[in-house]
Amino acid sequence: MIRKPVPLVLLPAMGCDGQLWARQIVDLGDIAHPELGDLSVDATLAGMATRVLAHAPPRFAVAGVSLGGYVALEMVRQAPDRIDRVALFGTRATMQTRPRTVGEQGMLATAPHADPMLTSIISGPVQTMADRVGIDVFERQQRALLARPDIEPAIAAVHVPALVAVGDRDRICLPADARALADRISHAKFHELRHCGHLAPLERPGEVTMLLRQWLLNAPD
Repeated sequence: MIRKPVPLVLLPAMGCDGQLWARQIVDLGDIAHPELGDLSVDATLAGMATRVLAHAPPRFAVAGVSLGGYVALEMVRQAPDRIDRVALFGTRATMQTRPRTVGEQGMLATAPHADPMLTSIISGPVQTMADRVGIDVFERQQRALLARPDIEPAIAAVHVPALVAVGDRDRICLPADARALADRISHAKFHELRHCGHLAPLERPGEVTMLLRQWLLNAPD
């Protein structure tokens, strides 16, 4: 039986653009219609979620990294009937012990967080994305993230197949933080990526593609 491709909205991390998801956009093209959500304009997570929803298909799957993960949760809260499933990478369950300033968050986001060889491989693409996004957007996204509201209502709204994944060397969202999120979502699948930091789709593209393929193909419980 030929399976109809799934509409898939991909949300980047802070300071990133579509290059973060480049491999997944290509490698999932046989089972999905990927499109990138724009998180560069609005000053709040709610505004970002509203904008992405306004341009998204009537019903779709959504995957986000870090900032994109929080926006994905807010989208579920705003429009639970439109979202078929959700995948969250490097996303925390609470605001506790988060960086307290924009500068502190920025230092963590750009610090080496994987083995030296991997860091050298991704540093070029990360810098290129940051240059394209620009400092104004980066700072606006940081402030939106630091001012994010309690996400408990958004977590409670998730009643669709969910994937929660995190790098074992992520310094922004520790594995325990992501596991705590998975534990609060009914029947969520949890996965820890080895030798991986905060930008899993770029650092471990093949493994992330495999995870997303399984998540997209598995029928809802």
